Amino acid sequence: MRMSQMLFSTLREIPSEAEAESHILLLKAGMIRRLASGVYALMPLGFKVFKNIERIIREEMDAAGAQELIMSALLPAEYYQQSGRWDLYGTEMIKFKDRNGRDFCLGPTHEEIFAYLLRPEMQSYKSMPKTLYQIQTKYRDERRPRFGMIRSREFVMKDAYSFDADEAGLDESYKKMHDAYRRIFDRCGLKYCVVHADNGAMGGSGSQEFMVKSDIGDDVIAVCPKCGYSANAEFAPCPRPAKAAEPLQRMEKVHTPNAGTIEELVGFFGYGPDKFAKTLLYIADGKVVAAMVRGDREINETKLKNHLRCVSLELAGPEAVRRATGAQVGFAGPIGLKADRIIADPEITAMSDFLIGANETDYHFKGVNYGRDFSAKEVCDIRLIEDGDACPECGSGLELAHAIEVGHIFKLGTKYSIAMGCMYLGEDGKERPCVMGSYGIGLNRTMQAVIEQYHDKDGIIWPDSVAPYNAIVIPVASANGVQSELAEQIYKKLTDAGVETLLDDREERAGVKFKDADLIGVPHRVTAGRRAAEGMVEYKRRGSAEAVELSADEAVDIIAETVRKSR
Repeated sequence: MRMSQMLFSTLREIPSEAEAESHILLLKAGMIRRLASGVYALMPLGFKVFKNIERIIREEMDAAGAQELIMSALLPAEYYQQSGRWDLYGTEMIKFKDRNGRDFCLGPTHEEIFAYLLRPEMQSYKSMPKTLYQIQTKYRDERRPRFGMIRSREFVMKDAYSFDADEAGLDESYKKMHDAYRRIFDRCGLKYCVVHADNGAMGGSGSQEFMVKSDIGDDVIAVCPKCGYSANAEFAPCPRPAKAAEPLQRMEKVHTPNAGTIEELVGFFGYGPDKFAKTLLYIADGKVVAAMVRGDREINETKLKNHLRCVSLELAGPEAVRRATGAQVGFAGPIGLKADRIIADPEITAMSDFLIGANETDYHFKGVNYGRDFSAKEVCDIRLIEDGDACPECGSGLELAHAIEVGHIFKLGTKYSIAMGCMYLGEDGKERPCVMGSYGIGLNRTMQAVIEQYHDKDGIIWPDSVAPYNAIVIPVASANGVQSELAEQIYKKLTDAGVETLLDDREERAGVKFKDADLIGVPHRVTAGRRAAEGMVEYKRRGSAEAVELSADEAVDIIAETVRKSR
């Protein structure tokens, strides 16, 4: 492609809306343009990267035996109502009524739709296994879109669904997708880890996420450097606490004026936060629920929601707190609390002589002991894992890191097939539900995650496998006939060799051309300059410190071979 003919413009200033470096570079390189919060257009250069990622995904999915189709993104409500997810999805689902008053949504995911539409195809055990996939735009009304395409309201997903006759078949289909995902992300050049994850609203018996470590990641993962265990922090089990020490104090009420937070109580009593038990009140499906953790811990709302099996979970407001405690916010405790359920983290049962709220404004109890002074009917791991906590596999200290989820695979089981009536007749003539799996990759997010791992102060450094163009040929002075002629020859040879190549034939200074080439991240640069008359060029690999002098043919051969191997 001749750059003089391209729709192409770069930005020299950092866009005000951009926070993450990858987002900044996508905008500066002219690869995306913002339409609204969380809504972006892919410009020609960006779209070429996107299509390369799509090609890799399609090749690996086809090689794994999956078949491609396309479903509608405009979906009737009744399918999600049958599964219960019409309400479970909450405000993220973009819902509307058509002119006849019928409820619709813009598809956030398609488990129900595949299970419903494939019912006629899966009526016998002989029809399985089958894995179908699509590459399609999804819509989720994110409360806080951020970091460009990392968390957006419109994005493209490759979603696949497997249908098997039993759990053993699902295990095999799941492994095929797991292995295909590894090949996909390997080919995209990503450094990633596979972690155990929570199934969330999807349901099912297990799932794994493909994570790319990054400071801008919304997820936190826990990794054991010794045995390799890894899990999403929302899923990772916390270590069992040691046995509680024998009580030494008696419980007594203490006046604690204006001390309603852990920090204020630490200052008031002079104790560490681990001597307090905090009680947080939630509204779960309309009921008041109290959750107790140690004062220096955080509630894991995913674990809490899973334990409660509720659709909605939110912190109680000040009025609900007053009704349950008779006090202002900050003084809740388990003794005398008007709550439908009280759930205590196991650490609470292992504490002794600790402090709790007294359900009275400006008062707390001290010298409290679990079992003697109060107890909870429900004891469950509801806290977030922390850096240094013991690995559940080997006991070594875990390390936490932020990460971007680029892929997620689920063992769904029969949840959606039962809800949608996707049944089959077994070899014994009995009717059974199909056993399903679900497998998703976010293409836009994968594209930006590559930039998170491959960039420097000058711009993007694309791996050959996903780069918009593999090579760029630059005549230092386009008006110089010798340089331009050699650049044209190299451009033709690379193109004939199947290398997607840019020819920067613009009437620009050489410095501008070099800066643009670095910014957009083309992996190989060939410069026809002062020794063009001798057939010599400068070859530079993007990201390397130095350029080397080669003959034009040598440069062409190196680039062609490197690109061939990347595919």
